[in-house]
Amino acid sequence: MKLIDTHAHLYMEQFDDMPEIIQRCKDEGVERVYLPNVDTKSIDVLDQLAASDPSMFYPMMGLHPCSVTADYLDDLATIKDSLKANDYVGVGEIGIDMYWDKTLVKEQVNAYHIQIGWAKEMKLPIIIHSRDSLDMTIAGIKEYQDGTLTGIFHCFNGTVEQAQEIIDLGFYLGIGGVVTFKNAGVDKVVAQLPLESLVLETDAPYLSPVPHRGKRNESAYISIIAEKIAELKQVSMAEVAKVTYDNSIKIFHS
Repeated sequence: MKLIDTHAHLYMEQFDDMPEIIQRCKDEGVERVYLPNVDTKSIDVLDQLAASDPSMFYPMMGLHPCSVTADYLDDLATIKDSLKANDYVGVGEIGIDMYWDKTLVKEQVNAYHIQIGWAKEMKLPIIIHSRDSLDMTIAGIKEYQDGTLTGIFHCFNGTVEQAQEIIDLGFYLGIGGVVTFKNAGVDKVVAQLPLESLVLETDAPYLSPVPHRGKRNESAYISIIAEKIAELKQVSMAEVAKVTYDNSIKIFHS
């Protein structure tokens, strides 16, 4: 059984035991981990991890909405230079965050739109952060979608209706550890969604699935998420693994 983690920040300082992390991934059948960038400071460590094992780690490049500052245009210039100079498989993590800080929402929106433009120009998929901003981020894709855009709405926690909007736009839904949380409600929505529109993700080191909730997340736990989705969809874990694996390969063309 082969699994893919489409979203993990394993280059962060919380991970100082990479050989063990990789071994646990292999033990659980996790063959690939896709690494979204967050800001200009994370570029070098992201690149170093990706170069250490190119068959396991697949890097992406973008400016996270929570990293948008008053100098975001300078940061975007640095990130675009890196994106053009290196072999990244996607544009991300980009989007809008209305949960932590709303003082720079206009700047976040502009950064989001600029980076969508890069994805169109370079024919790369997009990884979208949409915390408390799902309708806004969906609207952004609608504005630019001409049949060439695709990607993942990371950490999807919306309604069935919002999920259908995303699917109709040619995008996929990233499902992570929150699906295992008792009162989050994501499980009830996922039960109604087509497996053909889902991909698996951890968002490591954040959002560990039960029974590891509150502890450091890691990519090996993707098997727990797959098992939960299999239970919700009343299919085998092998089917969840195969369909989500194929979906991931289709998105990233790799």
